[in-house]
Amino acid sequence: MEYNDTVESGLVIPLIAGWVGGWIVNYLADVLPHTRRFSRPTCPHCNTIYSWQDYLLFRACRSCGNRRTIRTWVVQLFLAAFSVYIWISPPAHLGFALGLILLLYFTMDFVIDLEHRLILHTTSIFGAFLGLGVGFLRQGLSSTLIGGAVGFGMVFLFYLFGVLFTKIRARRLQSAGLEADDEEAFGAGDVILATIIGFILGWPLTWFGILFGVLLGGVISVLIMLILFLSRRFQSWMVFIPFGPFFITSAFLIVYLPQLVKFLVPK
Repeated sequence: MEYNDTVESGLVIPLIAGWVGGWIVNYLADVLPHTRRFSRPTCPHCNTIYSWQDYLLFRACRSCGNRRTIRTWVVQLFLAAFSVYIWISPPAHLGFALGLILLLYFTMDFVIDLEHRLILHTTSIFGAFLGLGVGFLRQGLSSTLIGGAVGFGMVFLFYLFGVLFTKIRARRLQSAGLEADDEEAFGAGDVILATIIGFILGWPLTWFGILFGVLLGGVISVLIMLILFLSRRFQSWMVFIPFGPFFITSAFLIVYLPQLVKFLVPK
């Protein structure tokens, strides 16, 4: 009985840490894409500034009455639950605190890129320093720097092919009398993110992490196309999806759930 009480009381620490981490990630995802700085959060529906009390307690907007998005609760619950997991089974060489900080960074970049198709310079600078530190602890400086260079090189090539594809697509749209746009399969932010992930994973894991992320993105793209086909929405086929979340998912699985990766991708 005493042992169970000790375990349950010990889990309070990671639960609180994860919940506070959820506050931080939701706040950054709410303000950085719009203001590029720390600022007061506003209602996404009417732009009314939240009071800090209302914001932290997840209350509906006092002006328009709209509730917080489902993303807010998904982030809170995910980070609280996974914080407990890291507490029980911390990632190799990182420990609980650094493992949680890295998880917050992954979650923040995932949400921002998924919602806004943005990988911000400010978060990338932080991610680069964090990635170098994490990589040094995980596999040493040499492997970390090589991993960063490989990650940069691999996705930079994808980026160049994406630019070429965008130009060809724009010409075809113009020849069909349609308005061209500047949508890209891979952006410069994806190249920076791949470099950071390369730092974190190191060599030789970087090549696998990047290719696994591309594979995940390809699978989801095929599913989206299948859904559009079945719903006969053919005009929506040329839809670009952000690849940053897939790179992040790949790195997340490798760092935190390596046994699952080995199961999914046996030798």
